[in-house]
Amino acid sequence: MERFYVITNQAKDPGLVQTKLIKNYLEEQGKVCYVQDGGNSGGKSCYKYTDASRIPRDVQCVLVLGGDGTLLQASRDLVDRELPLLGFNMGTLGYLAEIDRQNIQVALDRLMKDEFTIEQRMMISGAAFYNNKKLMEDLALNDVVIGRRGRLRVVDFNIYVDDVFLCSYRADGIIISTPTGSTGYSLSAGGPIVSPDASLMLLTALAPHTLNSRSVVLPDNVTVTVELGGDGSKDEEGAEATFDGDTSVKLSLGNRIQICRSKKITRLIKINNTSFVEILRKKMN
Repeated sequence: MERFYVITNQAKDPGLVQTKLIKNYLEEQGKVCYVQDGGNSGGKSCYKYTDASRIPRDVQCVLVLGGDGTLLQASRDLVDRELPLLGFNMGTLGYLAEIDRQNIQVALDRLMKDEFTIEQRMMISGAAFYNNKKLMEDLALNDVVIGRRGRLRVVDFNIYVDDVFLCSYRADGIIISTPTGSTGYSLSAGGPIVSPDASLMLLTALAPHTLNSRSVVLPDNVTVTVELGGDGSKDEEGAEATFDGDTSVKLSLGNRIQICRSKKITRLIKINNTSFVEILRKKMN
């Protein structure tokens, strides 16, 4: 690779110290390196943090400095550019951000020598509706979480798979996760760990008020519909659906959100030949 673009979470890299070191090192090797000069400039836009239109057309890959959250944001903003991303972990625990601080130079050397592979990670698309009117639609690489809004209470959720009723939950929320997201919020809620190269969706309840609740593993070719239930006899604050912990939409009684596999994918650069099992062992001690 010859031409790079760097996106940095400045809270994780104060003063852009690591960012400048990366840029200088690449340029010393005769490569081209652009650095994002700011995020959203304000006003209405189709991006949240990174304006994909400002990335030069000749860029071959994007280096993302921060953590898993920063990489999730970049994957959503840049999905239509189809650029491969490499995450540099500036925090503590990261499954997506593969490169630790001490291995930055080694990773850059391998990029320049084309010693890497590119993994394709599935994404999911969610659309919220009220009386068949679409309220909002967005993508997620990790998960879509539908949780309670307002005071501490449980919410009634009705779950359908391809319009066939599956079950009802009384819970704090529901997580619909990709394999990539199985090591995120879903894992902390008791969901299974899934290899990121799998093609499926996970359905996990958050603090369900039942003794026999289990995660449900579904194929990637179905549409999951989560309907906000309840008898409407109480003052219901409703719920909120959140995409990768970022964008969100408020839901009221009778609203529903439909989630399916997206045609779009995220491309992640893999520098090391470390297996998923080895990564798990390291991250989980």
